[in-house]
Amino acid sequence: MKKTLTAIALLLAASAAHADEKVTIEFAYPYSHLFDVTYEKILPKFNKQFPNIEVKIRATYESYEDGTNTILREAVAGTLPDVTMQGLNRQAILVEKGIAKSLEPFILKEETFEKDGYHDAMLKLGSFNDDIYGLPFSVSLPVGYYNMDVMAKAGITSVADLPESWDEVVEVCGKLHEAGVRNPMFWGWNITGNWFLQALMWSQDKATMEGNAFQVSSDEGLKSLETMKGIFRGCDMQNIEWKAALASFSAGEIGMMFWSTSALGAVERAKGDFELKTNEYPGIEASGPKGLPAGGNAAMLVSSSEDPKVLNAAWEWLKFITSGEGAADVARTTGYMPPNKAANEVILADFYQQNPNKETAVRQLPLLRDWQAYPGDNGLAITQVIYDGIEGIVTGEFDDMAELQEQLDEEVSDLLPSN
Repeated sequence: MKKTLTAIALLLAASAAHADEKVTIEFAYPYSHLFDVTYEKILPKFNKQFPNIEVKIRATYESYEDGTNTILREAVAGTLPDVTMQGLNRQAILVEKGIAKSLEPFILKEETFEKDGYHDAMLKLGSFNDDIYGLPFSVSLPVGYYNMDVMAKAGITSVADLPESWDEVVEVCGKLHEAGVRNPMFWGWNITGNWFLQALMWSQDKATMEGNAFQVSSDEGLKSLETMKGIFRGCDMQNIEWKAALASFSAGEIGMMFWSTSALGAVERAKGDFELKTNEYPGIEASGPKGLPAGGNAAMLVSSSEDPKVLNAAWEWLKFITSGEGAADVARTTGYMPPNKAANEVILADFYQQNPNKETAVRQLPLLRDWQAYPGDNGLAITQVIYDGIEGIVTGEFDDMAELQEQLDEEVSDLLPSN
């Protein structure tokens, strides 16, 4: 009898030890300056609900391109994290190369998981062959940031008077120059994934890619390039790196900044003593854009582990950060919008009334269009070709936009798949 009791005691002790055993998963995300504060909010809530799961956070990616390149290298080296955050337009390559795992087996086990709780356009970008590979975490749209103290020097004292078209932006730049403002405007041409080029294309209701065809060769493409040139030349815009631009605007040195709503939380925390207002993104026409590309990122399962405990733990983390309270912290700490309906229910009904600068992007949601990827293995290389071309407009290297259009079309077409 004594031996039996001893055996039972040992069994119970082993079971208790097993129950207390932590499962560690590794997680990587981009843009430390935007998201560190978000995950600092989310992690304690997750740890309270899942005390046996430890989330080990890796060094952050510098950008979405860096995140994709890092995952591609780690797949070869066998050093992948379990969950990665990837730009909405960078998911396809990880699916095509077999790095990302389908989330359908996990979703099917969830009795209460509602796919339609996620913003449809966002979920579509993470769906391939009817399987979901990426759950959207954050949604952003381009907006205008305005230092109203500086804008007053151009006679603009209310949101109603802010520019609605790029021609009006250039006109305001002239007034600010006359008032002694050295750098009146920054337009975020160097944002990730050629996002602002796509914004100009969608503003005209034209996709940048149609199948494997590069549409910057179109009339709308030429208009986009000419609009950029008009903004850069008309505002005498300085060629500064985007982090420096955000810092300069936060310091009160720039009157107007056109950038993703994602940076709003960071700007609010860093800004000097001036009145900050956001407003809708200007259009090529005064009537405003016809569409705008959805920015943001999605959570993807890329674990190389075959341990069900690790995979299930990774799923719990991935699910937590993209729904409910986890996703609600995105809106609380950044300028992103949570792509999950449940998250919006968690946020108090008056959240956007109390935070009107964060409501600007919400008002633009009807304009939301796909943030397109460039197909094939050369997607990142195409991004760089276009980046270099736009920088040439900023620096003055390119002056003839029709000539630049032809050059971009030739170089990009050479990198695209032939079928």
